[in-house]
Amino acid sequence: MAERNGSEEDRYPRAPMQAEWDAMSPEERERVVASLPGEVTDAEMSPPEGDRHFQAKVGALDTLRGYFARQRRRVYLAAELPVYYPGARRFAPDLLAVLDTDAHQRDKWMVSAEGKGLDFVLEVHVGGDRKKDAERNVERYASLGIPEYFIYDRGRQQLLGYRLPRPGAQEYVPVVPRDGSHVSERLGLELRLEEGRLRFYSGQDMLLESEEMIARLEQLAEGLQRRADEEARRMEEVQRRAVAAERRASDAERRVAELQAELERLKGGRR
Repeated sequence: MAERNGSEEDRYPRAPMQAEWDAMSPEERERVVASLPGEVTDAEMSPPEGDRHFQAKVGALDTLRGYFARQRRRVYLAAELPVYYPGARRFAPDLLAVLDTDAHQRDKWMVSAEGKGLDFVLEVHVGGDRKKDAERNVERYASLGIPEYFIYDRGRQQLLGYRLPRPGAQEYVPVVPRDGSHVSERLGLELRLEEGRLRFYSGQDMLLESEEMIARLEQLAEGLQRRADEEARRMEEVQRRAVAAERRASDAERRVAELQAELERLKGGRR
């Protein structure tokens, strides 16, 4: 594990430089990975921001997990997971995505061990030091080569997006919104702000959180049940009418037989 001396932030654990990692044996690499903490300190994190921050972060994570699971795409998603780039200060973004990666549980993401860095990062800002997300992280994530970075400023109801213009670039360009939508090329989705919430779209379809999906399916099931009940009542009415019609037909046949018998009797009496 790379050791740093000097500044306050250098006292926190870091992953070794890539050249150091490449020179290690498999056993040494295992020890390094095991030694890196699966959490970050309070001093490295922004202060807690309450329900609005938590719900926005968890809602986005839940929505994307459900969507990619239904698409059967291998996408790893996590919230506030410690991330270790070679030789860089660790961080734990509100939401991260790595494409074409198995979604098993992890305690941390170490780029050298995983063989790839993050594809997408989302930070949610509600209050406090806005420069951390809107300025410092813009420079930091670009320098690490993270292709896309989005900021949901819930306090201002503002969505900002940044993208590396080409592989190997280390400076972001803004994602220009179209009709209020910010396109994430990495996720293949659009991000929008609607009614005070961050929403994801696939084409014209809004992606739902699990609770919304459950509520919609329950509503659909209730509608289908009502239709089934109405159909059952209709069939019962049809059967009731069929029974009544059969009874009337039977009564008519009996009456015809009685009349024919009476007619034969009368004919017999005239002979």
